[in-house]
Amino acid sequence: MALDLAPLGLSFEIAAIATAVSAALGITVAAILANGRFAGRDLLDVLFTAPIVMPPTVLGYYMLVALGRRSVIGRAFEHVVGSPIVFTFTGAVCAAVVSAMPLVVRSARTALEETDPRLVLAARTLGATPLRAFFTVQLPLASRGIVAALTLAFARSLGDFGVTLMVAGDIPGETQTASLAIYDAIQAHRDDDATALVLVLTATVIGLLYFVAKLTKRRVA
Repeated sequence: MALDLAPLGLSFEIAAIATAVSAALGITVAAILANGRFAGRDLLDVLFTAPIVMPPTVLGYYMLVALGRRSVIGRAFEHVVGSPIVFTFTGAVCAAVVSAMPLVVRSARTALEETDPRLVLAARTLGATPLRAFFTVQLPLASRGIVAALTLAFARSLGDFGVTLMVAGDIPGETQTASLAIYDAIQAHRDDDATALVLVLTATVIGLLYFVAKLTKRRVA
């Protein structure tokens, strides 16, 4: 039987969308944490870091409560879009975002904090607004670190299993990602299919990590 590549394509699609969403939200949060001085800053940092160490089942449970059909968000989304969030492609993307965004926040914040504040201050003294100074000075200086963060987020989204299983289920052709397909193949004793998917994911992740290593090395140099 020929290998079904649909789960692999779905994984890449979900990872790409999740990385884009994580970039928009994660860089915004990272900028607030790196540049802001306000009460509750440390708590906000903890909230966005916690998913890195929290068990996937716990994250999945929180997401089911927050996005399920009985939740305010879930009901509102279904009323507008016509379909629920959980156990759909949208749910799979949400699961990937929750898994990946903490990496973006943490790494992007570090990259932003490592930029020379004197350059930002110089832009401010020349009349730039804080927002313009961020986009024209600080963000470009931190670009290598941010690209590395987004690459890691893509790799994390690509391989998510636990949160995706709880929030999106394992529906072939709709929410069955490569990681879930590997699990199903092993359960069904289709070792060749499992091995093929494992090798593709392994090669992809190693390639992404190598890219991050080279990017970080050039940044340090």
